[in-house]
Amino acid sequence: MRIMAFDYGTKRIGIAVTDPMQIIATGLDTIHPLKIIDYLKKYLQTEPVERFIVGEPKQMDNTPSQSAIHVKGFANLLKKTFPEIPVEMFDERFTSKMASATIAQSGMGKKARQNKELVDTISAVILLQSWMSKSF
Repeated sequence: MRIMAFDYGTKRIGIAVTDPMQIIATGLDTIHPLKIIDYLKKYLQTEPVERFIVGEPKQMDNTPSQSAIHVKGFANLLKKTFPEIPVEMFDERFTSKMASATIAQSGMGKKARQNKELVDTISAVILLQSWMSKSF
């Protein structure tokens, strides 16, 4: 079964998923928050998911960031809609900066580096990789 991670934003949600053996994290998609539940229902019809990892936004002093209330609402929506799939919060500090740096180091052009959907998807991959390295 796969593990799925979300980099939640009020405009876009970056999604990453592991392979069925839970070895590799891959960017899956970027979805508008209003479309996420329908997207997940469709995805889960063909791919079993063991756990959801939701990026938890924190300040440098470990206090919740301004967007934390939206992220908690999203996590609660996941729990309510998919009660059989555990939802785990995981610190997402620096994932967007790391994603931007990864894109820059990849040799992609300036246009790709400014693609917020790409940044969100790669942020979700970094979040999932970080969770995997601490959980296994």
